Amino acid sequence: QVQLVESGGGLVQAGGSLSLACAASGRSFSTYAMGWFRQAPGKEREFVAAITRSGSSTYYADSVKGRFTISRDNAKNTAYLQMNSVKPDDTAVYYCGASGSIGLTTNPDKYAYWGQGTQVTVSS
Repeated sequence: QVQLVESGGGLVQAGGSLSLACAASGRSFSTYAMGWFRQAPGKEREFVAAITRSGSSTYYADSVKGRFTISRDNAKNTAYLQMNSVKPDDTAVYYCGASGSIGLTTNPDKYAYWGQGTQVTVSS
């Protein structure tokens, strides 16, 4: 079992940057693919980015491609989301998830574990 805790959210101006972290408990972190999702008020949870178990491959939603970077440090049991050139549309609660899938997946149903979420607010 894995427990996930996100951190790093906050208020940032449009065009600025923010770095999120997702700390995992347990010694099996490297056996999970990791993903970041977000949910804005009144909207469904949407995929943002995913990374394979080893960190060798990543995948992004079109809306964040070129602006966000997902990474992980298996020695520190932590996944990251670097957010650059943020826009007001990026405002949402951001969640990290852990998936037992071998490859990358954008389907939230494939993620067995979730953090509690961290609020990101981008002001215009």
